[in-house]
Amino acid sequence: MVGFYKSHIEFIAENAVNPDKRRYAVAGEAEKHFIDLDIYGDSALVLPPKYWPEAIEKFTEDSLRNHGIGPWSAYRTMLSLTSAFEEKNASAILRFSADLGHYLGDLNVPLHTTKNYNGQLTGQEGIHGFWESRVPELLASDYSLWIGKAEYVEKPQLAIWDAVAIAHSQVDSVLALERQLSQQFPEDQKYSYEERNGLTVRVYAREFTESYDKALDGMVERQMRKSIKMIADFWYTAWINAGQPDLKTLGQTAVEEEKTNADPKLKVREH
Repeated sequence: MVGFYKSHIEFIAENAVNPDKRRYAVAGEAEKHFIDLDIYGDSALVLPPKYWPEAIEKFTEDSLRNHGIGPWSAYRTMLSLTSAFEEKNASAILRFSADLGHYLGDLNVPLHTTKNYNGQLTGQEGIHGFWESRVPELLASDYSLWIGKAEYVEKPQLAIWDAVAIAHSQVDSVLALERQLSQQFPEDQKYSYEERNGLTVRVYAREFTESYDKALDGMVERQMRKSIKMIADFWYTAWINAGQPDLKTLGQTAVEEEKTNADPKLKVREH
């Protein structure tokens, strides 16, 4: 598996963003990136059945989609990856590997598990990009991202829900700690300005970002590590379930990049 994925690492890296591109062009894509657990009440992890057939029996499919179907969709993508391995279809293997990595990464982000996904309900707009983009942008070079060997996952569906539960349990800290720090930092110290692509843009200041990461006790790094391990485990599990096909026979198969034509008029939830 190492040889196969290593030879196509550039494709994986470049196409991992395709699910985000499709949000603007493909109906039904946006809800695959999140789940609003808090709309189900205090017993959020008990109320939504973990298996899709049972979930649509308990809630209407429209209702489920309105509040995000991330966990169920990620598992479905894993099944598609397993089928691609069975068929020894290199193009499909890489496409679904990239997609699955994106979806699993999303589900390990606390703000992908709540209706207050960008702090818009608590006057903390922008916190989504702050947590998942600005913090790693400034600090990820110091993260320890070697996570060891991939392991077989006996129950992938339940493993996805376990990851979502861990992410969701951290939502309160993500919001509360940012609010506390914002009270300690004057506006001109919380934000700074940087030149990007010829434009001057406002960003979270380095000192504020570092203080937030410290207050979170390295949460962003931990969740990144969880994502990396989970993606590796799920790729490996899909390969095992497909009968461990010999990937060397696929050689350096040429893979066309997935093309998406975003429709700027199509508005979707920004997750």
